[in-house]
Formats: sequence, C-alpha cells, structure tokens
Amino acid sequence: VQLQASGGGLVQAGGSLRLSCAPSGNSFTLSDVNWFRRAPGGPREWIAVITIYGTTNYADSVEGRFTISRDSDKNTVYLEMKELKPDDTAVYSCNSRGRWGQGTLVTVSS
Repeated sequence: VQLQASGGGLVQAGGSLRLSCAPSGNSFTLSDVNWFRRAPGGPREWIAVITIYGTTNYADSVEGRFTISRDSDKNTVYLEMKELKPDDTAVYSCNSRGRWGQGTLVTVSS
C-alpha cells in the first residue's frame, strides 16, 4: 500500500468525520493530492484536490460541506467532512503522484 487513507467509520446523517491521507512509512513526499470516492456499485467520483501550493477545488456534490487541507510538516492531507448525508456513503481513497491506497469506508446512516 503506497498511500494510506484512514479515519472512516459509521456516522449518523448530519455528523462529521475527518479523513487522513499519508504515504505508507512516509515513503515519499505528497504532491498534489486528490480525494475520490466510490459508492457501492457506483463509479469512482472525484471530490476534491489540494495542490502543493494549497489551492483547493471541490466537486459540486461536496462543495461547502467538505474541506481539504494539508500539513506539510506531517506530510499528510486531510478531508474534513461535515453535514454528512447517506449519499456520502462510499469508500474514500486518495491519490498523489499516481499512487493509490486501499481507501477507507465511510458509512452514513439515516
């Protein structure tokens, strides 16, 4: 596993979670980082990006509810998710420098 996404879990609708993305064993320095998600039976969906300069962009489906940030000292990128909805249920994964991790499952109950 080259990238490790963590922080997923079960949360009620309206709740919050914070996901983390970091290289396994701090094996490389993160560059631009994209978060994706794949709902059960659905296609992979891009949801957010943060560049090495801190510029961010979001998919319309999460704009205003999710915040992506990075801590360069910790070589970690975060995805703060608020006002979660059942439709946010998915496996969330991150990508940087063409490398992927296994993802972390987020389940939002109604």
